[in-house]
Amino acid sequence: MTNHGENLSYMLRRPEKRSTSVVFASPHSGRNYPDAFLRQAILDEHEIRSSEDAYVDDLFGSAPGHGAPLLMAQAPRAYLDLNRGPDEMDSAVVAGIRRVAHNPRIASGLGVIPRVVSNGRAIYSGKLTLNEAHARITQVWRPYHDTLQSLLDEAHADFGEAILIDCHSMPHEALENVGPPGATRPDVVLGDRFGASAASSVVEKVEAAFASAGFKVARNMPFAGAYMCQHYGRPSRRHHAVQVEIDRSIYMNEKTIKPNANYAAFKDVLSGIVSELANIGRGEDVRVAAE
Repeated sequence: MTNHGENLSYMLRRPEKRSTSVVFASPHSGRNYPDAFLRQAILDEHEIRSSEDAYVDDLFGSAPGHGAPLLMAQAPRAYLDLNRGPDEMDSAVVAGIRRVAHNPRIASGLGVIPRVVSNGRAIYSGKLTLNEAHARITQVWRPYHDTLQSLLDEAHADFGEAILIDCHSMPHEALENVGPPGATRPDVVLGDRFGASAASSVVEKVEAAFASAGFKVARNMPFAGAYMCQHYGRPSRRHHAVQVEIDRSIYMNEKTIKPNANYAAFKDVLSGIVSELANIGRGEDVRVAAE
């Protein structure tokens, strides 16, 4: 296994031989917090990590061994959110930005430069300069997305299709209101923007990979997919994007942000699921359903 592209934006692990059209990416697991950013923030080093999809890059770390590249963010989500468009700027946190038409992500403080971490806790006491915001886009956002686009283009050229598995984790509390009272909560939520970002044949296989391992899977509620699925999912062109959200409480203590006793066993099970996900893009025609 070889390592390429290590920098402040991302780390890319490629397989020795690429054998699938599937690309795995983890845009929210970065944990390299710049010192200057920590000095700006009014949160302590533990509080600011609450936005992280902690350990997701490690949990999906077997992907290169199954013939698929794995792209991992290095910069943290609290610093810059790679699952947002570069124009999703928040006038409440970046000086010199005009207020845009209502965007629920920006309104909740979760634009490309986030204003808050989980539970609505403010990151800054004032505003960033527009120059600083643009520097983060240039240094972190663009290199990550340029690399992801290249990986997907390579997959399409080599295999006739590209399948992005957009890897995330979700707070257990996010599932409190999913389904009727007393219903079993999902362990995994798949987002395909209600069919807009991936063919149903692809999503069904992703769901089957998790369900066959014993996990309860839901679709699009409460997470249907954000910028990654919006931008990269073009099923009519055989570009598919599926967001995978895993309940953090399965493998970590959410308060301490440390692995729990189930971590190693869950990672082992997930390696088998990753193998099945890689198989989705291995030589079998993926039909674009006429949805």
